[in-house]
Amino acid sequence: MKDFLKYTTASLLGNLLALVLVLGAGIGGLMFLIGIAASQKSEPLVKHKSVLVLDLSIDISDYEPEYTTSQILQQSLAEAIPSQLKLRTVLNSLEEASRDDQIVGLYIQGSNTPSTTGFANLKEVRAALEQFRESGKPIIAYDTDWTESEYYLASVADTLAVNPLGSVELNGLSSQVMFLAGALQKYGVGVQVTRVGKYKSAVEPFLLKQMSPENRAQTQQLLSDIWGEFLRNVGEDRDLPPAQLQKIVDTQGILIADEALNQKVVDKVAYFDEVVTQFKALTGEEELTLESENPDNSFRQVSLQSYGKTPDVVKVNRGNPSSQNKVAIIYAEGSIVDGEGIAGQIGGDRLAQELRLLRLDDDIKAIVLRVNSPGGSATASEVIGREVELLAQKKPVVVSMGNFAASGGYWISMAAGEIFAEPTTITGSIGVFGVSFNVKDIANQNGITWDTVKTGRYADINTNVRPKTPEELQRLQKVVDLIYERFLTQVAQSRQIPRPKVEEIAQGRVWSGTQAKTIGLVDQIGGIEAAISAAVKRAELGDDWKLEEYPEVKTLEDRILRNLTEARAEVKPAPELDGLSLQLMRLREELEQFKTLNDPRDIYMQMPFNLKIE
Repeated sequence: MKDFLKYTTASLLGNLLALVLVLGAGIGGLMFLIGIAASQKSEPLVKHKSVLVLDLSIDISDYEPEYTTSQILQQSLAEAIPSQLKLRTVLNSLEEASRDDQIVGLYIQGSNTPSTTGFANLKEVRAALEQFRESGKPIIAYDTDWTESEYYLASVADTLAVNPLGSVELNGLSSQVMFLAGALQKYGVGVQVTRVGKYKSAVEPFLLKQMSPENRAQTQQLLSDIWGEFLRNVGEDRDLPPAQLQKIVDTQGILIADEALNQKVVDKVAYFDEVVTQFKALTGEEELTLESENPDNSFRQVSLQSYGKTPDVVKVNRGNPSSQNKVAIIYAEGSIVDGEGIAGQIGGDRLAQELRLLRLDDDIKAIVLRVNSPGGSATASEVIGREVELLAQKKPVVVSMGNFAASGGYWISMAAGEIFAEPTTITGSIGVFGVSFNVKDIANQNGITWDTVKTGRYADINTNVRPKTPEELQRLQKVVDLIYERFLTQVAQSRQIPRPKVEEIAQGRVWSGTQAKTIGLVDQIGGIEAAISAAVKRAELGDDWKLEEYPEVKTLEDRILRNLTEARAEVKPAPELDGLSLQLMRLREELEQFKTLNDPRDIYMQMPFNLKIE
């Protein structure tokens, strides 16, 4: 109840303060607000013999999340825990905690609302957890019900526990594709497609009612590669051969607590208070009284979110702060769209300008381009790709691929001097498609018609009130073919792969990072820290460098000032969903993809829409 009142009050105050300022409280009110923000800058105190807590409900993304004014105020007033963390913050926190004498152990806290963190990011976090374990400090993981993605991280723990009435999900990976063709046909929305590549399945939801054989084959191979990585990693830490794990998966799927213990999937079955007792022994809080620091079911701890703000963590892997030589990390996360884009998208013009500024800045000696994108607009991808090419001609450029770097995401990566990917990174998808929708049938059914006057045969080729003629489709296919040919040529030149081989591995097919390295699309298997080291080495900087991230992370007061001067939609946390609501949410997500289809020529380089692995 105390927390409820705390957060409710903070929410009300946050919205009230924002409203007062927007309505004209003036400079005095604004300064008061910034004062609140500045007061939050004091570093969190890490008490002696504390346990670091990694909450698995937190999404781990590449870049700092965007918050509205109200959300910023709520977090400031209530010390609210953010629902999203930057990957490097997690990695650096675990590295620093492994050698911090104040930290005596790590608690991996499971959740009933697990995060949607991608497998490539999970792989990097898992490697950091393994390094933490090598410090000798114990890792204890506990949850009532372990989901598969949570278990992938928790399997690193020295002690992995589950509630007596809990379970462990070990049933393999799956991917479901939602097909819209039947609905579009029913409601009279016409779809016409031009494409190249037999595996270019991004358009299939608009045309088919089930997967094509080619798409099914590539998806099966992709899932098998990712699942193989899961079995190898988990099997090694749990001392279970992959074949034995697979047998558990095929015969049981979901293990109740005692079954999980008997199969050595977990180390113990316990209640939360029993786990707390173990932590209290670790922190030296065994003798408890009412006056003790933590007399209830808690222990001396610090969240990873708070620990990540300490100066020592901020400095991890940042190089020499007094150096004039800068190594830049620039983030490309989201669908690629034409123009500036919005939060969560890669605007072609915006990212191209940022890359141009890095090229012209003589203090920037090397660049790491972190790509986490399924692709998108062909025009925007070309604009960005050209800037990467120019940048690589002047300075070392290393690409670090995240969960996705496919199609347009690969286009903007291929000119780099070196490309890193995780084994589970989804990449490739070298293909192009064009898609055109028209509303002629649904409009005619409701009494709406159009008539056209024009001065040229193709003057209304971009209309959406009628289907395109065969001649118009032929012209559009010619453009798609031209872009695909350029894609193949650029890959062959930049990656130094014979053109016939590029044609073989292209065709719009997606590959795992492991496969991509084998066929030459990437150079190294490794995460973002490995890419940073490679960039430093290529620039021959030795120890004389410092790291900076772009776009620059804004301070809390900077964000408040910016948000107050922009019209921004309020983002509300998503409620827990039942099965039907979840499917409706996925339908909305599919339809949301239409908003990213803003290429001026309606031509795209994008992997399958909303490829989800569960």
